Amino acid sequence: MLSELQGQIERITYTNEENGFTIARVKVVGRPDLVCVVGNLIAPMPGEILSMQGEWTNHPKFGEQFKIVFYKSMVPATVAGIQKYLGSGLIKGIGPVMAKRIVKKFGKDTLDTIETDVEKLTSVEGIGEKRIAMIRKAWAEQKEIREVMIFLQSHGVSSGYATKIFKQYGNDAIAVVKENPYRLATDIFGIGFVTADKIAEKLGFPKDSELRAEAGILYVLHELSDDGHVYYPFEPLLDKCGEILKIEREIMEKALRTIVSKEMIVIEELNERSESTGESGKAVYLAKFHVSETSIARRLGILVNGLKSIRQIDAEKALGWVQERLSITLAGRQAEAVKRACESKVMVLTGQPGTGKTTIINAILKIFSALGVNILLAAPTGRAAKRMSETTGFEAKTIHRLLEFSPKKAGFQKNQDHPLDCQLLIVDEFSMVDCILMHHLLKAIPPHATFIMVGDVNQLPSVGAGNVLNDVISSGVVPTVELNEIFRQARQSSIIVNAHRINGGIVPTFKPSEGELDDFFFVYKEDPEEAAKTVVDLVKRRIPKRYGFNPFDDIQVLTPMHRGSVGAGNLNILLQEALNPSGECVTRFGRTFRVRDKVMQIRNNYDKEIFNGDIGRIIRIDEEEQELTVSFDGRRVDCEFANLDEMVPAYAVSIHKAQGSQFPVVVIPVHTQHYMLLQRNLIYTGITRGSKLVVLVGTTKALAIAVANNKTQKRFTRLAERLGVKGRTFERFNSFDDLTSSG
Repeated sequence: MLSELQGQIERITYTNEENGFTIARVKVVGRPDLVCVVGNLIAPMPGEILSMQGEWTNHPKFGEQFKIVFYKSMVPATVAGIQKYLGSGLIKGIGPVMAKRIVKKFGKDTLDTIETDVEKLTSVEGIGEKRIAMIRKAWAEQKEIREVMIFLQSHGVSSGYATKIFKQYGNDAIAVVKENPYRLATDIFGIGFVTADKIAEKLGFPKDSELRAEAGILYVLHELSDDGHVYYPFEPLLDKCGEILKIEREIMEKALRTIVSKEMIVIEELNERSESTGESGKAVYLAKFHVSETSIARRLGILVNGLKSIRQIDAEKALGWVQERLSITLAGRQAEAVKRACESKVMVLTGQPGTGKTTIINAILKIFSALGVNILLAAPTGRAAKRMSETTGFEAKTIHRLLEFSPKKAGFQKNQDHPLDCQLLIVDEFSMVDCILMHHLLKAIPPHATFIMVGDVNQLPSVGAGNVLNDVISSGVVPTVELNEIFRQARQSSIIVNAHRINGGIVPTFKPSEGELDDFFFVYKEDPEEAAKTVVDLVKRRIPKRYGFNPFDDIQVLTPMHRGSVGAGNLNILLQEALNPSGECVTRFGRTFRVRDKVMQIRNNYDKEIFNGDIGRIIRIDEEEQELTVSFDGRRVDCEFANLDEMVPAYAVSIHKAQGSQFPVVVIPVHTQHYMLLQRNLIYTGITRGSKLVVLVGTTKALAIAVANNKTQKRFTRLAERLGVKGRTFERFNSFDDLTSSG
């Protein structure tokens, strides 16, 4: 038989945003001590009154607990309860200090006053019309959100996403979810198809519904694009969809017919075997990737063959002039690169660290500046742009800022109608540029401009779909110069020497010169738990003590993957505990964020002008405003608690996320626990992120596996073929019937 209790939540010991599971201390009527209650609660708040039904249990470690089976939330009745309730973050605009002032003024009538006559709050010090409007809106929203939370949680959605869903759909949230729960997978960041499918099942949608099949196919294509694929072969795609959806092929084909007709996907056949992938037959694209890939091929072709606005340059004369001005003598490939830049409309400059790419960029800038050419510089990330500015003395912008993205207009303002004002554009770290970004960049480059792409083709490809730099080089339509000679100064760095060794398939050496401190070390740890502890010790104590580097600002842990003892998830927990164990904090989406924490943005937020991979430090947490402030390279950005699923701790990050960044020190766990991801270009990319010191922690076996594995994951893209197309045809199917009738 169930017992009944009524009491006020005094404090929340633990709550899981994903499933609502909560451990709370409750002041129960008639009991002197606080009762520990456990159960799934919807956004519990200190001060909230709960009327509960449940069972008394005795936990072997934590003692007596009340396990909630049913409960009803009621507003608090006492002055102390109301103050705690209001100050707990329930309403944006009211924090603990303001709650105390309001309750002191209105006592037990506080909540009724907010509900019926909120204007009266202006009599409280610090509350003006602006805050009144904020409180009014927040009070109305929290009531609506509660209803949405109750509905969604009963259908398997975490309370952590209720605010996002409410913001997306407003008062129509419940109606939208009931009509088509699969919209959540495409409209709400963090809610995938699997979650939407569970909701749909609880709402009574059959497994073989066409709506489910359509959403499932789009989900699989999006997942494949996250793996870097611009398209996916038709038959393997249907196989993958069948594995996930477990429905008949006939239903999937009908769903494909619908989404082709809605122009959400494009199905195309290459009439001969693809040279880059070895695939033949039909290719399935999400529409945006097909538009981007075809646009890149067309626009790059126009740019290559267009007339230059820069007057003709005598390349040999320019080479001699710039060497004299810079007091340098360029090596063969370097000299060739400078001459190609003078002669070509579009070119690629690629090479490993220490081969002089920066020297060539500076030489090119010197020549073109002397001609009075209008020059623009850019890079994919803020850190890469900053480094480019520092090494050249010219202003460099991120590509997003260069193209002037406007959140209000939901797009880049620089395009074919409003092109960039330049005669020469140089973009560094080009291996990071994905298919979509390349499409938008080329739209904005004027046809008369000279375009130089600079990057290391040996690094990991872009995080986004595509393999643009590699495809451009492979196509053969753009002049390419690869620098491959390590220069004398660079040869003094074991980081650079070993990067070249790894790229050549040779396991690096770890023998410092006698009497010297080396910049490249390996710490052997067989046990992954011990390896994790060693990483923490290196960051917190050993490296700062020996070299004087700051654990926060100078040292970055890079790891092949998120999972495991030496994955980013576990290492972030350990490093936060070691480096920043206490202080003001907030917990959202299963992660705790604390003032001074190092954090990374994992999704482009154009409103805030912060992008996937940007790293910053938390400098303020405001419970009243329900936001925290992060400093990104000195720029303060306010981030709402509701959007903290777009941010993760960044004491340790994946090597992929670190592309385009440079750190004084990197520490990299290399362990067989990450066997599936141990690849040569991943290790190469990781160690080339370090400029002064690189330390690997793990096993030499894992390192040897990575260096030997040059079989990088194949990305399905047809950009190289489109760029180098000569008599080859690409047949697009305008309807599914065209596709099926082609055999």
